[in-house]
Amino acid sequence: MILNASDLGWDESSGSDPFFPLDKLESTPEYEVPPLTVWGVALCISGTLIATENAIVVTTILATPSLRAPVFLLLASLGLADLLAGIALILHFLFLFCVEPSDWSELVTSGLLVTSLTASLCSLMGVALDRYLSLSNALTYGSSQSRHRAAILLLLVWLGACIIGAGPAMGWHCLGMPNSCSVARPLTRTYLSLLCGGFLVVVMITLQLYAGICRVARRHAHAIATQRHFLPANHSYASKHSSGRGFSRLILVLSVFVGCWMPFSLWGLLGDASSPPLYTYATLVPAAGSSLLNPILYSLRNKDIRKVLLQACCPHRYTQNTQTNYPADV
Repeated sequence: MILNASDLGWDESSGSDPFFPLDKLESTPEYEVPPLTVWGVALCISGTLIATENAIVVTTILATPSLRAPVFLLLASLGLADLLAGIALILHFLFLFCVEPSDWSELVTSGLLVTSLTASLCSLMGVALDRYLSLSNALTYGSSQSRHRAAILLLLVWLGACIIGAGPAMGWHCLGMPNSCSVARPLTRTYLSLLCGGFLVVVMITLQLYAGICRVARRHAHAIATQRHFLPANHSYASKHSSGRGFSRLILVLSVFVGCWMPFSLWGLLGDASSPPLYTYATLVPAAGSSLLNPILYSLRNKDIRKVLLQACCPHRYTQNTQTNYPADV
């Protein structure tokens, strides 16, 4: 809604400032902040929760010198990406309900969100790759060479994510060209199609890595089964129970991963600017919700990260064990 000066109660009889003529003031449109909606409140709350929990994870990993294995570098990268996603949601809320939106605000929030979601998805693929390599090469896992490779991988991931996220600000947007818009304005349909196509490729690679993890785990389980008659009965039961819990957790992680990322990736390829916005929100919310669930499914399940957090919360009641638990816990 556009308001004129007369709508705001200006008194013409009071005279006018020669530097600000009244006729120009009356013709200047005033922006009215839209009323707060349930969607806006949910947007702000979810962004705050995402930013808070991921900030805790990133701070915990970076402030603890013992958490320097490759998997912790990947989890820190995942937490940083999801932290940026939460900040992007908060900025979107502020630009939408608190200040007057502009073209640059749309480009900033969309670029930041694309960067964070791209880095988050690629970090999830890196976590899957780390799990696969740690099971296949258990003897060399955690070496300085492995950490060096993980650092290079993360550098490439973030470099690629920043380049992709800079696309809208570099001119790959549909502002002023509504016919070229995608389901997620201001991204063009070509840009979003390439982005979602890349997301699907990363999802497929990640699923292949988890399939490889299952194959390696089955080989390990078969090797344990062949030696079962050498093990005590309680040890054999514990191995079976641990294996069953591992596969249950794997199914849970894969279900959340596919459920969060597949809907928006497919909708971005199939939809266009004329599609109902409700469908876009319905598919984008799970992708953003992935940033809320990732710390719970990946970081907070790790025993070493939980130890650090418990020691920080209850330093007099919890004694930290210096033994490091490696990727099987992650």
